[in-house]
Amino acid sequence: MENERQINQQVTKIAVSGIRQFDEAVSKIPDILKLTLGEPDFNTPAHIKQAAIQAINDNYSHYTGMAGLLELRQAASTYFEKLYGLKYAAEDEILVTVGATEAIATAITTVTNPGDAVLVPTPIFPAYLPLITLNHAQPIFIDTSKNGFVLTPEMIKAAIASHPDAHITAIILNYPSNPTGVTYDQNEITAMAKVLKTANLWVISDEIYSSLTFDHDHFSIANILRDQTILINGLSKSHAMTGWRIGFLLAPRVITDQLKKVHQYYVTAATTISQKAAVEALTNGYEDTQTMKAEYIKRRNYCLAEIKKLGYEVARPDGAFYLFIKLPNWFKGSAQEFTYQLAQESKLALISGEGFGPGGERYFRLSYAASLADLKKAMTRLGEFTQNHATSKL
Repeated sequence: MENERQINQQVTKIAVSGIRQFDEAVSKIPDILKLTLGEPDFNTPAHIKQAAIQAINDNYSHYTGMAGLLELRQAASTYFEKLYGLKYAAEDEILVTVGATEAIATAITTVTNPGDAVLVPTPIFPAYLPLITLNHAQPIFIDTSKNGFVLTPEMIKAAIASHPDAHITAIILNYPSNPTGVTYDQNEITAMAKVLKTANLWVISDEIYSSLTFDHDHFSIANILRDQTILINGLSKSHAMTGWRIGFLLAPRVITDQLKKVHQYYVTAATTISQKAAVEALTNGYEDTQTMKAEYIKRRNYCLAEIKKLGYEVARPDGAFYLFIKLPNWFKGSAQEFTYQLAQESKLALISGEGFGPGGERYFRLSYAASLADLKKAMTRLGEFTQNHATSKL
């Protein structure tokens, strides 16, 4: 059309998250039980909410500095050192971001130029790919599905070797993983780090689910590749604070200086009241996280046992709060068709795996960030759906 105004062509190449689109679509179904979004069902602990109320009463209603409150950065420095042995200076190696999503956007924008390539192990949280596209870069996918969704050093080497003309600047790591729940122990991370050190790539390591590592201690790749790592974390999953929008970028000062520029022009600074609440979360909220983690483990164990009873195969769920479940052989359609049919017939909403990139096509994701009562109801509905359709195929 002649009167059509010009827009950024990169924007036309991306779409609203399929997860959000599906969630909105099925929300219209009466009595729908949704295990779709990656959001804790717990309320933010009372002492954290009280800190925010106090901040309002104390008139913390003005901008903080670009990097965030020094008080919060000091709390984050202490917190991440205590939990994971990471040492980052509050003054110039930590940025407070508007959630982990802004941290991802800031990191990708900072280390990519038009025409660059980024290694992306898949299946993976969908937000990375549009951000790579918006920065005129290209993803190089590493499909991990044939190895139980476990990334190996050999896969990284093969991806680099098979793209000799690509200018690869970074790799995205997300562990524990959304959507698979797979994570890595110290030996696995150390092996990957050797390859990445030789390749001299930026490692954008999204460890937002680190506090929900179940079967061993979380080990950050920043412990080994500190000079190459841009570490992402936050309070959304650990302290049930999704709506407060507090994340962190931790990185060496030389790259933090650059990250801060992008962060400033994207958002200026994170919300002041949320930052004051975050100080309380990091200072006095360790036990809150442990209580939630213990409940997630119970839920995982329950759902995993029930899913296996129904005959489904599942990726190893060592962390986060997801099960990534393989489509049964009796269902011949796509994962998207499976999830829509399940929602319509059994009023249970789960997320199809296609949107998580190569390797997710024959899978669907269940979020067990829900009460045990709701999870029991969900297993009943999935069981009835399975029995009705599996029996009809015999």
